[in-house]
Amino acid sequence: MKQTLRRLQLGSGLVMLIYVFLHLVNHALGIWSLELAGQGLTLAMLLWHSVPGTVVLYGSAGLHFALALHTIYGRRYWALPPAEWIRLWAGLSLPLLLIRHAVGTRLAASLYGFEPNYERIVISLITSGTQGLQLALLAPGWIHGCLGLWFRVRHHAMVQRAKPALFALLVFLPLLSAAGFVRMMRAVVVLHATLPAPDPKLVAHQLALDAWRHNLVAIYLSLVISAFVAGQFRNWFDRRRMRDSLR
Repeated sequence: MKQTLRRLQLGSGLVMLIYVFLHLVNHALGIWSLELAGQGLTLAMLLWHSVPGTVVLYGSAGLHFALALHTIYGRRYWALPPAEWIRLWAGLSLPLLLIRHAVGTRLAASLYGFEPNYERIVISLITSGTQGLQLALLAPGWIHGCLGLWFRVRHHAMVQRAKPALFALLVFLPLLSAAGFVRMMRAVVVLHATLPAPDPKLVAHQLALDAWRHNLVAIYLSLVISAFVAGQFRNWFDRRRMRDSLR
């Protein structure tokens, strides 16, 4: 059973890591031009917005989150090495950032017909003052996924030999992504002497989108806290039962 859960966790995690990797690469294309990044976004949307892509991506995200809750509930001890704490922090913080992004792009597209492209997304972020969130969005997921994969494959000699190159990829890909996004923001500012208002569809449904964000964040935090509290109560009950059996 444990082996099956580990395989499901690895498989779903790899799908999420591929999604984050392609997103980072796509942002990095903005170093060359806004148009090239836009072409990459179009290809990514063809992949992830297709029916198979949607099922695989969101099915993997849901499965990975469910397994994370199972791990939180089942953990007996929380004395973890620093790398595990970093992986835990990155994994738990990613959804808080991702929910805002997903609601403003994918959900807005599905419910209200918003057609995302980098120019519209950048204008929306700048006018709302949330461009910093976009820069920080993918780093936690990238760190969490890379560390999780490293813990699984680090015992292989080939992986150990490639450690410097893998570390360089871990560090420099998010930096290139951030540089690309900054370049795209500057390109949009140059194109418009005065930034236009955000897409009317986003403005018209802003209250509804904000409600979606608030509710999804509340549900996410409630599930994580509930899993932790339930696990602590289970641990306390087990310790008490063990003490009673020794009397």
